Amino acid sequence: MASAPPIRVLLCDDHAVVREGLARLLESTDGIDVVGSAADGEEGVAAAVALRPDVILMDLQMPRVDGVSATRRISAEAPDAQVVVLTSFSDNTRIHDALDAGARGYLLKDAEASEVVRAIHAAARGEAPLDPRVARAVLARGTTPAAMAGMTAREREVLGLLGTGLANKAIARQLGISEATVKAHLTRIFRQIGVTDRTQAAIWAREHRVPAP
Repeated sequence: MASAPPIRVLLCDDHAVVREGLARLLESTDGIDVVGSAADGEEGVAAAVALRPDVILMDLQMPRVDGVSATRRISAEAPDAQVVVLTSFSDNTRIHDALDAGARGYLLKDAEASEVVRAIHAAARGEAPLDPRVARAVLARGTTPAAMAGMTAREREVLGLLGTGLANKAIARQLGISEATVKAHLTRIFRQIGVTDRTQAAIWAREHRVPAP
């Protein structure tokens, strides 16, 4: 049986020492291939479009184009790339701005090397890796479990599976429905629990212990 292809990673950070350190770490890790690096958001967007990486590690504070703006553009121009923010900033505004721009995950730079590696694998699987401190900030946007009262049984199943980290395609396969139907359910779920994207919904589901079928 053929092994899975390596996860293609792009590094985007304005500090050369950070890029070099990350490159050394990841190049020594099985299953990950560093395909490029960028020193600012403008370079990051261009590299994302040209190289089509699976995962991008994105700093937030950079010259010319910052990480939030770069993430927003990458979400539009290279939507298959999963952006994981890696920054020293943990204030709520930056967290929410980055996730709203389309970031899949958000880590802080004091994370252990193993956490970064796990986050890359999680993002490549369609999951939402978040530092626990970041998760608390995201949950502050949520509502109460009473929001589930108006959900259909199917919507609760979708939400429960989302909370386990499954991507839309995997949820569709497990429930025997189409991916488009999953997306339609998620649109209604987001509205009912007061979130704007699947990352926030997954955290909400885990926090409120929504059971998976």
